[in-house]
Amino acid sequence: VQLQASGGGSVQPGGSLRLSCAASGRLFSPNVMNWYRQAPGKQRELVASITNTGISEYEDPAKGRFTISRDNTKNTMYLQMDSLSPEDTAVYYCNMRGPGGIHDYWGQGTLVTVSS
Repeated sequence: VQLQASGGGSVQPGGSLRLSCAASGRLFSPNVMNWYRQAPGKQRELVASITNTGISEYEDPAKGRFTISRDNTKNTMYLQMDSLSPEDTAVYYCNMRGPGGIHDYWGQGTLVTVSS
């Protein structure tokens, strides 16, 4: 399985970005796709998750501002990020995981910089 994250960039506070994560290869089901992020000097943290059936969950920093979605016909996951703040500056990674964590794949990360 290969995961390709894209869509990062620089944006001013209050702005928006949409990240994408395209999955290819020998995909499996059921699965959960996740967005993680790692800010400079901090540990990687979970941002949001979505199952292959469309059930989503958000960590507190993302609630009310970010929207996770996926298009199974395109094997692609998205993260719509609105009302961005400098605290959202990080490398964002996508992840696909199977039940029990037997399958666990990571994308290469895409940098999001929020600065005025």
